[in-house]
Formats: sequence, structure tokens, C-alpha cells
Amino acid sequence: MQPLKISADTALKLSAALKVPVEQLMHMPQHILLQKLAELSRPSSGDEAAAKDADAPEEP
Repeated sequence: MQPLKISADTALKLSAALKVPVEQLMHMPQHILLQKLAELSRPSSGDEAAAKDADAPEEP
């Protein structure tokens, strides 16, 4: 298996976001990395929806 073809800067940012060591990230299969990124984005999109609901005025 070949390492991912991403820059060192991108690898550092992804490893911090996913909370995995850079070495593990670089040898992670691409489909697993995409799955983890999708999981990482799900909670943030849910927080945005909750924030939109909180900002909306209540109807009488």
C-alpha cells in the first residue's frame, strides 16, 4: 500500500483534526480516510442546524 499523496501541511492538519498520528494517517487506506472525514463533518453540520433553529423566532 502506498502512502497518501497529500502534502505534509495537509497531513498535519488532518492528523490534528482526526486525532491520529501522522504516520498512521499517511498509511491509512483512502476509503477509511474519507469515511473518517465524513464522520468528522456530521456533528458540525448538526450543530449548525441546531444553531439555526435557536436563532429563529418562535411563532405564537
